[in-house]
Amino acid sequence: MDELTATVEKIIYKNEETGFTVASVSNSKLKEPVSVVGTFTSLHPGEVVNCKGKWDQHNKYGRQFTVEGYTLSSPTDAKGIQKYLESGMIRGIGKTYAKRIVDAFGAQTLQVIENDPDRLADVEGIGDKRAAKIQKSFHEQKSIRHVMLFLKAHDVGTALAQKIYRRYGEESVQILQKDPYLMAKDLFGVGFKTADRIAEQIGFSKDTPMRIVAGLEYVLKELSEDGNVCYPEPSLIDKASEILEVDRALIHKGLITLEAEERVVRKELIRDGEPVLFVYLKMLYLAEQGITRELMRLQNTPCKIRSVQEEKAVEWIQEKLRLKLAREQQKAVVKSLSAILHIITGGPGTGKSTITKALLGIHDKLTQKILLAAPTGRAAKRLSEITKKKAFTIHSLLEFDFTNGGFKKGRDNPIVADLIIIDEASMIDTWLMYSLLRAIPTGCRVIIIGDVDQLPSVGPGNVLKDLINSQRIPTTRLYQIFRQGPGSRIVHNAHQINKGLFPELPPLSETSDFYFIEEESPEQIAHTIVSLHKTRVPKMGPFHPLDEIQVLAPMKKGMIGIDQLNTMLQNALNPSVERLTRMGRSFAVGDKVMQIRNNYNKLVFNGDIGRISLIDEDEEMIEVEFDQKVVAYEAAEIDELVLAYAVSIHKYQGSECPAVILPIHTSHFKLLYKNLLYTGITRGKKLVIVIGTKKAIAMAIHNQEIQLRYSGLEQLVRESLQLIEAS
Repeated sequence: MDELTATVEKIIYKNEETGFTVASVSNSKLKEPVSVVGTFTSLHPGEVVNCKGKWDQHNKYGRQFTVEGYTLSSPTDAKGIQKYLESGMIRGIGKTYAKRIVDAFGAQTLQVIENDPDRLADVEGIGDKRAAKIQKSFHEQKSIRHVMLFLKAHDVGTALAQKIYRRYGEESVQILQKDPYLMAKDLFGVGFKTADRIAEQIGFSKDTPMRIVAGLEYVLKELSEDGNVCYPEPSLIDKASEILEVDRALIHKGLITLEAEERVVRKELIRDGEPVLFVYLKMLYLAEQGITRELMRLQNTPCKIRSVQEEKAVEWIQEKLRLKLAREQQKAVVKSLSAILHIITGGPGTGKSTITKALLGIHDKLTQKILLAAPTGRAAKRLSEITKKKAFTIHSLLEFDFTNGGFKKGRDNPIVADLIIIDEASMIDTWLMYSLLRAIPTGCRVIIIGDVDQLPSVGPGNVLKDLINSQRIPTTRLYQIFRQGPGSRIVHNAHQINKGLFPELPPLSETSDFYFIEEESPEQIAHTIVSLHKTRVPKMGPFHPLDEIQVLAPMKKGMIGIDQLNTMLQNALNPSVERLTRMGRSFAVGDKVMQIRNNYNKLVFNGDIGRISLIDEDEEMIEVEFDQKVVAYEAAEIDELVLAYAVSIHKYQGSECPAVILPIHTSHFKLLYKNLLYTGITRGKKLVIVIGTKKAIAMAIHNQEIQLRYSGLEQLVRESLQLIEAS
């Protein structure tokens, strides 16, 4: 086996997930730098690497050293130390500060940083605060290297090793040796499968009780991410047994353990007239029970708003707003004035916004305590634009408690309101609906508005549909279409699809707001989308390429999946040379990005879209502007962001964009549902272009079976609430 000891000059390529690295190295014996290729837990310019492996001659890249094992040591000369500090591994030091520090301390620089960091404050531009930050980061790097060596022995990639260290610190090794499955609970982006692989490497057997319990929770969480609040126990045991590769008896024993530890709840629900045992994660069980309890509380209390003569109020508001409400719109207003709980549902163009404005106009004369809310920032902004009144996101209305977690608003500290109008209610999942209802004061009128035919919430549950189907809350369904002018096919086609009928598909040569481009090849569809987005669609509005055009796709993977489209669109629309790459994701200033988890500390939420306004490589930090609010992300938080040139239809629910481009192809067959196509088309305000095949459109339209979601809410509400009819 050959050996090579050399100084790392630069990192040519690194896969953050696997640690696979190509680096350029040099030493006094080599005539010119050569490449070393292998898997490294961490490797930075300036470090001295002692490699064991073999020399190879690559057809394209020439002579290189393939590494099978290695050791690292810190640089000892000033030149190597400067390269080491310039690499960005120590927060607070970039190229400028690296040179200043090395100029001041020379070969003693690393000893000064570790043992006498106060001296750093003497360097121009470095104060006490930055000096402390540099020392802390340097110490972390030494500690993390020890952790990484342990994790490397168990095939853990660099990015995950860093994430583990950030969560558990110097106790990482001890914690993982005791219970590696904690990672699946504690670390965002780390699932059971990753933890299970590491556990197997450490020596845990498949039938260990710890693994089975953790695996069951994993399966239940996966099912909840598919929208299920609960799941039939026999099917759950079958699934878990197959995934965990253990006997069903062990799975059942694990369920009993979880129930005894009050981490799950087993409850009988009636299905097709027969009792079936279902399993809930504890939090979701409490949320369903809580929704029912809070609805009962609100239903059984007189409304604080004084009663009015509904018919006269309708006449008065029509005169004031100078409009004529249709019969079903009048019915919706009357019911809303006489009931304390009321649901209004209808598709695009059926007048939900007009009804909202009419209700606000009447209630303005009855109370000043009126609140408007929606599930997302974009939906709240749209509601504000329609009503000319401030609308809140549900999260901001409930006020997150940064000290204790959860929301500040609740039963003991309710929202101050006599009327709350909740828009885009189809997006509200089980836990958020419970959190909202428990914060609504007794005697407050609640009007819930949404399109029940859209996709259900991203989170578990199908709350709006369950409440309507329970037939225990007064509901007005709107059918008549109003918003449809000459040449308008968006609204018409959406309703055609919702009825199970084939839409009109005019070519681009016609005058319309809805077009269809027939294309069979996924590769050609992808290239056409880029061309449309970059050149053709901007001229049709005109539409701003980033702010007013949105690509929506049914799936994440594949040639016309979200990931591939984002890469192509990023290269076409923001071809920046300087990009920051972390955790397998590459970003540049100007990129359109989406937040993919709720972050209450930053007050940004799953589905929020913004633009990158700043990248600071010295500080390893990104700033993103979300609707005039700038949010900073450290390197460790970048996995909360993804590119958003193309996003899923589900994530974009509740939002609208002037122009929407929607690929639909038979390769999407797993997700071709009527409500998915319907929801995607209704996101476009002025222009919708569908590109793909008529066969795929037909598959979606005829797939009436919306993906089944298990929940007990409909039954609970039906059994617990009285049938209330507005007088």
